[in-house]
Formats: sequence, C-alpha cells, structure tokens
Amino acid sequence: MLKCRSVWNKLAPLTKVSSNVCRHNVRRTGLTNVRLPPCAPAAHMSTGPRGGGRENQLYAALVGAVTITVGILTYRHLKEDARRYQDRIDEIESRTSKRIVIQESAPIQSEPPDVEAIETEVVPEPEPSAEPTTEPQLEPPAEPEPETPSAPSDAEVTPPSDTTETPSAAAEAAVEAVPEEVAEAPAAPAVQEGDLTKLPPSDLIEPCPAPIVDSGADTVPAPLKVPSHTPYLLIGGGTASFAAARSIRARDPGAKVLIVTEETDLPYMRPPLSKELWFSDDPSVTETLRFKQWNGKERSIYFQPASFYISPEDLDSAENGGVAVLTGKKVVHMDVRGNKVKLDDDTEISYGKCLIATGGVPRNLQVIDRAGEEVMSRTTLFRKIDDFRSLDKVSRNVKSITIIGGGFLGSELACALGRRTNESDLEVIQMFPEKGNMGKVLPEYLSNWTTEKVKKEGVKVVSEALVKSVTFKDDKLQIQLKDGRLVKTDHIVAAVGLEPNVDLAKSAGMEVDSDFGGYRVNAELQARSNIWVAGDAACFYDIRLGRRRVEHHDHAVVSGRLAGENMTGANKPYWHQSMFWSDLGPDVGYEAIGIVDSSLPTVGVFAKATSKDTPKAATEKSGTGIRSESETEDTATSPVASSSSSSSSTPTVEQHKDDYGKGVIFYLRDKVVVGIILWNVFNRMPIARKIIKDGEEHADLNEVAKLFNIHED
Repeated sequence: MLKCRSVWNKLAPLTKVSSNVCRHNVRRTGLTNVRLPPCAPAAHMSTGPRGGGRENQLYAALVGAVTITVGILTYRHLKEDARRYQDRIDEIESRTSKRIVIQESAPIQSEPPDVEAIETEVVPEPEPSAEPTTEPQLEPPAEPEPETPSAPSDAEVTPPSDTTETPSAAAEAAVEAVPEEVAEAPAAPAVQEGDLTKLPPSDLIEPCPAPIVDSGADTVPAPLKVPSHTPYLLIGGGTASFAAARSIRARDPGAKVLIVTEETDLPYMRPPLSKELWFSDDPSVTETLRFKQWNGKERSIYFQPASFYISPEDLDSAENGGVAVLTGKKVVHMDVRGNKVKLDDDTEISYGKCLIATGGVPRNLQVIDRAGEEVMSRTTLFRKIDDFRSLDKVSRNVKSITIIGGGFLGSELACALGRRTNESDLEVIQMFPEKGNMGKVLPEYLSNWTTEKVKKEGVKVVSEALVKSVTFKDDKLQIQLKDGRLVKTDHIVAAVGLEPNVDLAKSAGMEVDSDFGGYRVNAELQARSNIWVAGDAACFYDIRLGRRRVEHHDHAVVSGRLAGENMTGANKPYWHQSMFWSDLGPDVGYEAIGIVDSSLPTVGVFAKATSKDTPKAATEKSGTGIRSESETEDTATSPVASSSSSSSSTPTVEQHKDDYGKGVIFYLRDKVVVGIILWNVFNRMPIARKIIKDGEEHADLNEVAKLFNIHED
C-alpha cells in the first residue's frame, strides 16, 4: 500500500494537467465557432491549433515518452529505498544479537577463579588467539565466524595482573571478532581513557592485542603504550629539557609534559661526569652515580628520582598532569605542519607545543675515524653516563691512556685520571695543538701556569701536537704526530669539541646557522610559532655580544627555563649572560662569562689566594656543587668595593708573576669588556654579568677589579 500510494502521489499531478488541457481546448473551440461541439475530438488533447493531425500525434508521443521515463525513474528510486530500508533492519537485528553475546561473556570476568579454570582448558588451542594478536583491527570483516573465538578471547584476557583493565579488555576481545560497523557500538564502554571516541571503530580495538599476547604461550612482553598526543613535547633528555619541564609545571600545574630521549637514563647533570665522580672513594660509584661535592655533601647525578616522574602510559589519564620520560626512543622525523613527530619505531606523537633540546654529539678526529675498527674500539668519545662507566673500567685495566684535547673536558679528565697514577701504574698523557693547557681560552701566561698545575697532578703533557695518523700495532695504539713524534698508548679519549645535533632540521624545514651551527632562533628562543630550541642546539642572538651558541650547563639551565616559560605564554626575551665553570680538582677552579677567547686582548688583576679561595670552599659557602644553579638566581648588582686596608693599594696588572692564586681576567673588544674569568674567585658572577651588560669603556680596570673584593682577607 505504501508503494502504491507513493506512485499515485507522484503521477497524480501529471493526470490533472492533462485533464485541464483537454477542457481548455474544448472551450476555446466553442468560442471560436460560436457554438459548442457535441464532443471534443479525441486527437485534440493539446493546446495546438485545430487540424494538423501530424503535429498532435508527435506531441502525444512526446508526452507519453516523458511519462514512461518518469515512471521508470520513480520505480528505481522506490526500489533503492526499499533495499536501504531492509539493510538497516538487518543491521539493527545483528546489533541486538551481538549485544547479547557481550552480556553473556561479561560474568566470566567477574569471577577470576572460574576464568583461570577456563584458561587451562583453552591452552591446547592457541590458534584462535594468534589471529587477533597480529593487528586484527586492520581487517575486521575477514573473520567469517565471529562467535567461534569469543570463548577463547574471554579466557585470554585474564592473565593481566591489573584487575581494573580486565573487564575492558574482555569486552574488546569479544567485539574484536565481529565486523567493523557492528563492533562500533559495544566497543565504546570498553575504552575508558584518552580521545578514542573520536577515532574510527577499528582504532577502538587497537589496545586489545597487548593483553592477548601476554596471556598465551608467547612470552613477548607487551609494548609500552606511548601517548598519541601530548600538549608539551620535549625532544631530548638533558639539562635544558628538565629545566623546561620544571618551568612549564611551575606556570601550569596541570600540564602534561612528555620528554623523549634517546638515552636509557632519566635526566641527569653532565658536569660531575668529568669532575666530582672521579674523586669519589666509593668503589661502586659507577653503579650508584652518587658523589660527594667539594663541600662534602652527597648527592645523586640525577636531577630527580624515578618516583618524581609518571609513566608515559599514565600521562593521558593523569588528572593533575605530570612529567613522563620516554627513554630509549629517538625522534627521526618532524612534521611541523601536522604538529607531530615520528620515532625510530615508526610511532607517531602529535603535540601542541614542542621544545627541541637535542644537545650535541662529540666530535672525533678524522684520522681516528679512518683508522679502522681496531682503533675505534679503543677510543672513547666522552659525553654520557655509559662513557663514564666505560672509561672508568678501562682506566683500571690498561697501563696507558692518552687524552687528545686541551679544552675544558680534556683538562678535567686529565686531572681526574692523573690522580689515579699515584694509586696504580696508569700512565696519563694529554696532548693538544696549543702551546699550553686551555690555550684557546686563557691568556698565554695563565695557560702555561695551568699546564704546570696539570703536570703536578701526574699527567704527561705533549703540547703543540698535531695528529697525523693513528694505527694499531703490537697491541698498542701508535699516534704519529706531524712533527715526527710518536706516542704509544693503550686507549684514546677524544675531547675535541661538540657538534650540535640538528638532525631534525631537514624534515622540520628549520634554519641552521652556517657560522656557529645549531638552530637559529629569535630572542624568545622560537624557531616556529609553536617550536622552541634550548641548550647546546640553540643559536641565539645576544643583544650585547651578537649571535652566539653556548655549550655549558648554566646556559642549558637558563635557556631551558626561559623556553618553558615562553611555551606557557610568558613571551620573555633571552637577555641572560650565561656563565660556565671548570675545576682542576678541588683546589683550582674558575668561572667565566661572555666571550673568553685568548686571541682577544686581556687584562689580568691577581692577588694572593687564601684557603677560602678554592672550589671546595666556594661550594661549602653556597651549599651547592653545581654553582650555576645558585648564581643564576642572583640579581646582578654591584657591591661596594672592599674598604679593607689591603685594598687601599692599587693592584698592578699581572702581578704575582709565578703565583696566580686568584684574580680577574678581563677580555676586551674595542676597549669594551666582553668577557670575564674569575680565577679562584667565586660567588661574584652577578657583578661580572652587570659589567658586560653595561657595555661601557673603563679607563682603569684595576678599579673595576676592586668590585670583586679580590684583596680582602
């Protein structure tokens, strides 16, 4: 009846139009001939003139063809509607039947003892569980018998120890066997976390394979669940990333922060790897990574214990947010338009805001790279915790170690290993192309004094050494220098600088500075509207000293902290003058700021040192072994110079020729101080920072040196 009524409603207007046309023709014919004809000709069914039968026949044929065509189209339309209606009825009936299947499987999960009994019966039939474990969500309609694997899947969900996830996993396992559109409705109550309700039905079933694998005979562990999206993504697990995470959480207490690091360790500080750890008396220091600072206090190399962080799996569901660290994963591709990154295991993570703090990788000499496997296996590129452990082990099993490099890292390691020459037969050699130790930083007279200090630590120094080749012969590494000298050793430590890690620049389309390396960023450390860069990988513009790239702990702390603030809307420029420090054991240390280049003209003002003028005494006073963490919080104000009697006399430049106990070295460019080194002078960095910030010419730097109170007892 419904079909007939629909056809009639569509054909009725056509019938009425034809009847009206006939009546009008009859009336017009009667008015023209003064009389009404007894009947209208059957052929004159149109508005055309009377007569001309051929035209009327054509008109009638055309009207008939149109009527037939409309009828055919109407019939097809109604037939298609009927088919769709029947498909919808069948779909509703199938949903009802599958809902009954899930309800029948639910009571099995509420009684764990009964489920375990069922599990033992299903063990001989592992095949039903093998198919859904290999990405069943990709081809859900391919399973012809949806009811057959329902019982095994219920039993397979029981092994996970977390009872709160068992019901959801069971429901997903039951839904997994049905077609995709049928599984959409029952899968919703099984998924409780994240934004999975926005995903297609096949993605709702995705978390199910992990529990199934654990329950069967296969012992492969469940893969770590990585959040598909994070509001704050920090690439790199070093000091800059940790400082940024702490800053983000301080300004946004509910923030969810994910740190992705290629290393297997949680964020830690690098300076102790070449300093305090080597002076520890604990034989298990390589395992505990705990050390005594110069002030005698003990602490760990890690910024925070593992309990400080939350698991990446729990980051999405954390009500109060938190910081999660995904270790052992490397970001290999960055899609800045799609706001997502790809890991080395093809996992994709989208982000709201991103920080790149990838740091750098140690450089190596080309002659060592080309020397072959025998040489490379006996060479250490010092950077990470594993490098410290490896070098510590090597130093206890070989008779000779040669350190190539006369910079901060090379000199610190030389002094640290030199201390062991008194305890064993270890020979420590340090070679560098400069005339003296740290010759690129310190003026020549101070570089020579430092070289003698290193020698007193038990280190054999080979200066002006340019390596020509390295070979392995007679169980020894033979280092051939360009001037003909030959050095034989068992192991090499290459400490020749750091190369900024800019592997993501190509895929992200970001600019790399051609002069200094690293990602070019603006004053707010931004590379893109929602991408920031901090630490060793950032090439920033210094308003006083021009564009720079700094590779020191303090810069990583401050730039990471500022980047975190700007990621939460602070929009602060980077005006900080970062400092760095180096210790040649507990008795000699220095702090520096600005551009410290030995090629610049320098002015040094020195005084006699006391027992208070050592790194050990400085840390005892400040209470921290990482001095930059306290220094960067101070306000750069210039105190009044000491009024003691000893300061009344004007100091002379480079006095105490053979004893540089403590002092201040000024680095000048166009008669303006651009860098300062505080030699065994501590807790005065804010003053140095203000001098550089002012950028003024000073007629007498001896008077400026008084601001540091170097002559007070």
